[in-house]
Parts: sequence; C-alpha cells; structure tokens
Amino acid sequence: MDDHDAAPPGPAVARGDVPAERLCLRCNAAFWSTGFGERICKKCKAQSAWKSASLSVGMRSGRRSAK
Repeated sequence: MDDHDAAPPGPAVARGDVPAERLCLRCNAAFWSTGFGERICKKCKAQSAWKSASLSVGMRSGRRSAK
C-alpha cells in the first residue's frame, strides 16, 4: 500500500474547517478562530452570562418528548 492511499490519522475535517480570522457572533469583534465551529471570541466566553447560559443549555437533550 502506498503512503498516499492511507487515511490521515484523526477525525475527518471538512474542507472549509480551517483556522482563520472570524467575527464573533456576539460582539462582532475580529478574533483568531481554530475552525468554523468556533464563532464566539474568548472575551465573550469569559463573561458570566455566557458561562451560565452554556451550563443551562447543556443540561437539555434537545429532543422532543413522544406524544
């Protein structure tokens, strides 16, 4: 088997998921993001409102109950 035929180690990464400067979705400031999944800057994530909202949202499963 050739080296170029082997799959790269680790999880597959989307083509557009690259580190880049992005705008924070909360304060609209430019910041360096490690990928398109990171859209809130560190300054906004450090605020108590962000931390408390993250904890309460993480507790729900997001699934609808069966009727």
